Amino acid sequence: MKKFNLIAACAAGIESVVGNELRHLGYQVQVENGRVRFQGTIEDVLKTNLWLRTADRIKIVMAEFPAKTFDQLYEETKQVAWDELLPMDAAFPVAGRSQKSQLHSVPDVQGIVKKAVVDKLAQVYHRHGHLPETGAVFPLEVAINKDQVLLTLDTTGSSLFKRGYRIEKGPAPLKENFAAALIYLAHWYPEKPFIDPVCGSGTLPIEAALIGHNIAPGFKRNFTCETWPWVAAELSQRIREEAADLADYDRKLEITGLDIDGQMITISRLNARQAGLSKEITFKQQAVKDFKTTLTEGVIVANPPYGQRLSDQREVRQLYQQMGEVFRPLTTWNKYFLTSDLLFENFYGQRANKRRKLYNGALRTDLFQYWGKKKRQPKN
Repeated sequence: MKKFNLIAACAAGIESVVGNELRHLGYQVQVENGRVRFQGTIEDVLKTNLWLRTADRIKIVMAEFPAKTFDQLYEETKQVAWDELLPMDAAFPVAGRSQKSQLHSVPDVQGIVKKAVVDKLAQVYHRHGHLPETGAVFPLEVAINKDQVLLTLDTTGSSLFKRGYRIEKGPAPLKENFAAALIYLAHWYPEKPFIDPVCGSGTLPIEAALIGHNIAPGFKRNFTCETWPWVAAELSQRIREEAADLADYDRKLEITGLDIDGQMITISRLNARQAGLSKEITFKQQAVKDFKTTLTEGVIVANPPYGQRLSDQREVRQLYQQMGEVFRPLTTWNKYFLTSDLLFENFYGQRANKRRKLYNGALRTDLFQYWGKKKRQPKN
C-alpha cells in the first residue's frame, strides 16, 4: 500500500493532545501549530478518521513548495501526480487560504490550482475541454503561508467533531472534539466518577462515556474517502469491525450530567440515546448551588456560561461564586473549568493550580485547573 504524508488538523492549543492520541495509536508524529504530521497508508487514513477524538480532519499532503508568482503556483501544482489518486471523473472543489504571502488573492489562487489540476488530468487521461467531474468528491485545499504552498486532499468530509449523535443542541454548544480534548486534559480515568454540573446538551458526559467504553468516535458516521473508487469497501468494513470488537460495554462508569434547565436535560438524554449511551450516563435537573456528593477522588469538567455580554456578566459571576462554595470543599476531586472570563479565580474564590490557554472556535478561553489531594490510605 502507498504511504502518504498525512496531517491531522486541529484547533489551536490542543495540538499536543492530538499528538498523544496519534502516538497511542502507534504513529510517530511531528506537532506543529494547528496540525500534527504523521505517515500512513489509506488503512491508516481510515483508522485515524475513525479513532481520533480531538482532531478536526485528516488530510493527505499532495505537495509543498515555495511560490511567489502565479506561474510558479501553476507549474508546481501541475507537476503533482494527481492522476494517482483522482480518477478521470473526480469532482475536485478547491478551497483556499493565504496569509502573509505575495499571492494573497484567494479566489485567484484557487482558480490557478484548479486550472493546473484540470490540465494535468486532461493530459494524462487524453481529454479535451472540460473534465466531467461527475464522480466521487476529492476536496482539495491550497494553503499559502509566508509564500510556502501546501496542497492537501481532505479525506474526512464533514469535520470529525460531527460524530452523528447530536440530534439537538443548546445555546453555544461545545464541539465534540473540543469536549474530548478537555476530558483528556483533565486526566480522567474510567474508574473515577465524572461530573459536568452545567452539561447543556450533554456533550462532555457523552464524550466521557465514549472514552470510558473505548468506542470509536467516528463509528456512527462516514468519511469522504470511503466513497473513493480505489478505497476498498472491504477494508473500511474490516476496520469498522475491528473497532466494534475493541469497545468495552461491560465496564461500569459513574458519569453524571447536571443542568438547571430541564429542557437541556431532555436534549442531553436524546443525544445520549442516539449515541447508544442512555444507560451509561445519569442526567438530572439541578442547580449548581444544590449540588451534593458523597463520592471522592472524582473529576469535574465544566464549560459554564462565559458572560460575554455585560448584561449576563453579573449572573454568570454569581454562578462562579456558587461553584466555588460548592466545589472547593471537594478536596479529593480534580476540577477543570473552561471560560473566557479571565477573572474567574476571583469569583470562584481560589487560585487555580494551572491555567491553559485554549481557543473555543475563535474565542480565547482559559482552562482553570484545580487538583485534588488523594485520600490517605489507612495504615495496616
